[in-house]
Amino acid sequence: QMGLAMSAIFWTYTLFQIPSGVLVDRHGVRWPYIAGLALWCGASAATSLVASLPMLVVLRMMVGLGESVVTPASMRYIRLHFAERHRGLAVGLYMTGTKVGPAAGMLVCAWLVAEYGWRPMFLVVGLLGLLWLIPWTRWVPKNDIAALPRGGALSERAIEATRQVSARAILSSPVMWGVVVGTYCYMYFVYYCMTWMPTYFEKVHGMSIRTSGWFGGAAFAGMAAVAAVAGWVADRLIAGGRDPVAVRKAFTIAGFGAAATQTFAVWTHNPSWMVFFSVFALCGLGLATANYWALTQSLIPGGSIAMVVGIQNTAANVAGIVAPWLTGWMIERTGTFEMPIRTVGFWLLIGIASYVFLVRKRYAPRAC
Repeated sequence: QMGLAMSAIFWTYTLFQIPSGVLVDRHGVRWPYIAGLALWCGASAATSLVASLPMLVVLRMMVGLGESVVTPASMRYIRLHFAERHRGLAVGLYMTGTKVGPAAGMLVCAWLVAEYGWRPMFLVVGLLGLLWLIPWTRWVPKNDIAALPRGGALSERAIEATRQVSARAILSSPVMWGVVVGTYCYMYFVYYCMTWMPTYFEKVHGMSIRTSGWFGGAAFAGMAAVAAVAGWVADRLIAGGRDPVAVRKAFTIAGFGAAATQTFAVWTHNPSWMVFFSVFALCGLGLATANYWALTQSLIPGGSIAMVVGIQNTAANVAGIVAPWLTGWMIERTGTFEMPIRTVGFWLLIGIASYVFLVRKRYAPRAC
């Protein structure tokens, strides 16, 4: 029953990524974000009143529905309001926030549950989230395209933001499928690390739960730091005249390659090296974190970016469903982590191939 309740949020979060993207492309970021957050907060607060499992599942599904608008809307906002030469850092900081927020939230929620119980925790989290609507409604314009300043590059960005691509053109583009495959491969590794890395440290290397959690946390913190720095460095190269697509592809491929060093842990029996490769691989993936999202924005016309991000994030969530289950199945069948780690390496190599051969400027869908 607990597993059912915890997974319910991902059903609607995954299923509504693409519809949310279409909604954001059509109506802008302001009102979809307001509606999504209001639904998320309301359902979270109402969870404090649940009296049955079906009611809890419905409320968790509503939370997932509200959250489904966040990534498409956030990426559209960055696409419209940050020039290409600043976009990598903007995406990097956003992705860092998506990691720091849950980490801080876990600490706060654990304290609230310990002090007051789980029902007050849901009530407090839901109501406090509504405070974010105050600055959002005050500073974000009703029409995000019309509010862009006119003149020079900003005028061109405003015009470009209205250009859309048909769904047929997007789905028939090699770029879209390359991005989908690459995103799946990226997130397969991330979800493997989130769900099984602590167990790997504990079972294979004999670490305590606290120590394994420390190494896992350090790896994700390193990944977030590398993501922000890599986004900024890519921006500086682009500002210096380098081709945006070439720069962001290079960082993305380098990140996947660095992450593939995880497989070296299979070929060494030295515990220190095994841990090193596991932590280094996740930190190295940070080279791709901001740049693979920014690369999508470089290749897709602004008027359709939220829908494309919705498709991209759907692939990410499919990986979140597959990776934990498949890893557990392989460990149960073989009794070791060797096959799961080799599978991670396989998917990362597939991801590299997708960005090398499919994600190319000449394959990008054209605006209507």
